[in-house]
Amino acid sequence: MTSKLPNLLLLGIDSLRRDHMSGYGYHRLTTPHIDQYSQGGVLFEQHFSPSIPTTPGYASMLTGMDCFGTDVVALRHGGPVGEHVKMLSELLEENGYNTTCIGFTGNPSARGFQKYIDFEGWGPDETGRSPKADNLNRVAIPEMKRLTEEGKPFFLFLRHMDPHSPYLPPKPFERMFYDGDECDPDNHSLDELYAFKPFADYFSSWFPEGCTDSKYIDAQYDGAIAYMDAGIQSIFTALETLGIEDETLVVITSDHGETLNEHDCYYDHHGLYETNLRIPLILRYPGKLPAGKRVASSSQIKDVMPTIVELLGIPCDIAFDGRSLIPLVKGEERVPESEMYITECTWMRKHGWRTPEWKLIVALEPDLHFKPPVELYNLVRDPEELHNLIDEEPEVAAHLMNRLNAHIAKREQETGRENPIYTNLNWHGMGCGPFKTSQQAFDSMHIGSPRTARSLQTKEKEVEAVAASESEAEEVEADSTC
Repeated sequence: MTSKLPNLLLLGIDSLRRDHMSGYGYHRLTTPHIDQYSQGGVLFEQHFSPSIPTTPGYASMLTGMDCFGTDVVALRHGGPVGEHVKMLSELLEENGYNTTCIGFTGNPSARGFQKYIDFEGWGPDETGRSPKADNLNRVAIPEMKRLTEEGKPFFLFLRHMDPHSPYLPPKPFERMFYDGDECDPDNHSLDELYAFKPFADYFSSWFPEGCTDSKYIDAQYDGAIAYMDAGIQSIFTALETLGIEDETLVVITSDHGETLNEHDCYYDHHGLYETNLRIPLILRYPGKLPAGKRVASSSQIKDVMPTIVELLGIPCDIAFDGRSLIPLVKGEERVPESEMYITECTWMRKHGWRTPEWKLIVALEPDLHFKPPVELYNLVRDPEELHNLIDEEPEVAAHLMNRLNAHIAKREQETGRENPIYTNLNWHGMGCGPFKTSQQAFDSMHIGSPRTARSLQTKEKEVEAVAASESEAEEVEADSTC
């Protein structure tokens, strides 16, 4: 060990749901390298991202604040993250760190890094597949070597994009978990997706022509995870080769999960279902964290920064909304934060309240899926959230609504700001205010052609400015009816 402050390597894996990782019990061996690596550290079994999608997720992770603290809830957040919060990158620079961000240029939640590096993390190459992890490693490993040679402590943030659509893992990963006929004419599992106008053209642009089997697309997601996992092993090897494993805190996590052919949300990360809220968190720091530890207590994305700050030994007087997870690692008792306020502002604007047993989801405007305005699920009896109990359990719904409203009132008073889910009325970027009907949302939130979808994936010249400012390749070219 050297006398300098430790390094921080943060692997932010976009759209990775923990229940599709073998280390979290998934039946497919999708993450063998991460599984093995986690044996040298701590795995958190019940980690959550309460504010979907990317922009609010990373805003919370990189500030230690909830959505009231960051004032960020929407993918297309207007303007920068407020100066009332300090980013992890800014805090570490103040303490002598070199900081580099790879793959997150232009997003408000990536504020404060000294250096930004891009890589091709969306579109296919000449083979029709998308080697995102190789593209990332091609710039990340040389940058890690450069930072090590500088001799100063460093913070290197890697935004891995493989599990994010389009799921196009290279061979042999594309058929690693599938051995069927993806074009079977008797299979109708994708019929409803193809009939869903807002997304159909986008998916047709990267699904195999004539694909009928949703299990094939599911297998592409799992294959993308497995490919990414193999690529991440190269990062672990570089750490070892550089001789800096013992002086580097490694954090492996995600901004949100992913919904596959579930809940009518079709291979995306919108909606407040468990598929999107449940994410991984793995910490490894030899000599500072125990090996082979699994923590069963629940944790949230806002807890990541205070945990990092404590482990790095950085002096800090920030009043985080999150809490350091080190007491849980040590087995110390503390009052759990078992209930959480949840928000979603990607393709629809909703919020809700989650307890270990119940989940309430409330639409703040009609959504493009024509879903009911209020949903209530018993997570114990119905873990897949298939049976809406709003008409059967009105007393439970009323109790959860009271808890939700009380929390909002409390946080508004503490921050002196109105709940951002109420004020982000241009979350869709169309300038027309909240949708009045689901039909209006359905007609407006439309990726209008395969060409548009292809542009969003490959960052063609005409959309580069939009991609840079909005950062997510989910930006809408609207057939606006607002």
